[in-house]
Amino acid sequence: MTIAKIITRKFGYALAVAAVAALPFGAQAAKDSINIAMRLEPPGLDPRSNPAAAIGQIALYNIYECLTRVNEDSTVSPMLAKSWTISDDGLIYTFNLVRDVKFHDGADFTSADVKYTFEANAAKDSKIKRKKRFVNMAKIETPDAHTVRITLKKARPTFLNYMGESTAVIVDQASSATNATNPVGTGPFKFTKWVKGDSVLMEKDLSYRGAAGVKLSKVKFRFINDTSAQIAAMLSGDLDLIPFAPAGDGLGPLKGNSDIVITTGSTEGETILSTNNKHPALSKLKVRQAIAHAIDRQEIIDGAMFGAGTPIGSHFAPHNPDYLDLTGTYPLDREKSKMLLKEAGYGDGLALSLKLPPTDYARDGGQIVAQQLNKAGFKVTIENVEWAVWLKQVYKQKNYDLSIVSHVEPMDIGIYARPGYYFQYENAEFNDMIAKADGSRDPAMRSKYLKMAQKKLANDAVNGFLFQGAKTTAKRKGLMGIWKNSPMFVNDMGAVYWQ
Repeated sequence: MTIAKIITRKFGYALAVAAVAALPFGAQAAKDSINIAMRLEPPGLDPRSNPAAAIGQIALYNIYECLTRVNEDSTVSPMLAKSWTISDDGLIYTFNLVRDVKFHDGADFTSADVKYTFEANAAKDSKIKRKKRFVNMAKIETPDAHTVRITLKKARPTFLNYMGESTAVIVDQASSATNATNPVGTGPFKFTKWVKGDSVLMEKDLSYRGAAGVKLSKVKFRFINDTSAQIAAMLSGDLDLIPFAPAGDGLGPLKGNSDIVITTGSTEGETILSTNNKHPALSKLKVRQAIAHAIDRQEIIDGAMFGAGTPIGSHFAPHNPDYLDLTGTYPLDREKSKMLLKEAGYGDGLALSLKLPPTDYARDGGQIVAQQLNKAGFKVTIENVEWAVWLKQVYKQKNYDLSIVSHVEPMDIGIYARPGYYFQYENAEFNDMIAKADGSRDPAMRSKYLKMAQKKLANDAVNGFLFQGAKTTAKRKGLMGIWKNSPMFVNDMGAVYWQ
């Protein structure tokens, strides 16, 4: 598919609009409820059991809560912990918990729930994607029902941020086993119903400690994977919010509509050409360098993202103060790509598969990336897969050559040091840099090691680093409290209201 065809396809809204209009008219949601579009349906609703970002988009801060809360501006504030103290050596965190908190099933929230959750996260059979953070807890003590003292093995200056992310949600042991299908938390909304393939519904918990400040009574997340259908549903009044909308001209008829407000902010989503570093050919540096020299980032951003995105040369967000612009490490030079392929033993070309999940940025960007690589001597074939298949084959089984995906967790450069991660990049020098950055309480030293780590990934061409995604939001006029920026992929509805 050419870039022109990709853009043309994005404007095919007419049929979808007509189809939605033929359905029972939903009109604008009542002033105490909201309908939200989700691109992907999550595989479950327990963020501790599956790495899919779609889980946190629904459940984090709505159904589940954490000890701390990461705000839109990336600052940290209290949540289930009302205050805390930190020892001089940075190893001991003492959290004072909010009192009189209950889970949605009526169970009391106490320090025992924190201890259970974090010890379960660190257990041998834990499937949590940030397991190292909990393994680093040497001891979890509960002096009383409202105090938790956590002693770390190694200091982590960003520990309070970690405690506000989706993997640190606090659960009750009694309901933990069924949270994937019937989530029970302490948040402002309780789970009501999941219609598979259609939607998840949650309702305001009237017993929530801050219920008076929660203005929405019902929140429905609707699974609509087609951009045209999302836009048609917005135009018909069946949707109130597309929190992660297509950028720029991809919004089509929503632009200029007086009833719809469009905003653009930043995200933590590094979009990369994921590379299997243990593939016989891709394990060779010259082959990965050939890929890097073949990529035209701006063409991908313009063609697949309507210009909304910032080129990156390593796995790091440009808005971070420690960011280095490494996009010039391997400048566009397809003749050099061909030369490197020949030197690596692939003078007649290299056949690779590009396995793409069902998102517009991956499917549309993949078409462009494949064209770019093929011009440089590669022979890339595209394989489109559903999200569950991608998680199984690419993420878990490492059964892939190349893929395209956005990594949306904040400050996640450390994933390259994780044993057995799906990139299959193993480098002791890089691991040491990350360990020193994580353990440094001196901001200057931490910055030094983070910059060294960025350079190492860029020089090793571990992945094809493409762009940092922008957050484009389309919301109905009068809907207030929606995050413009996205330091995490979360849709926090607790402070949302209709004006």
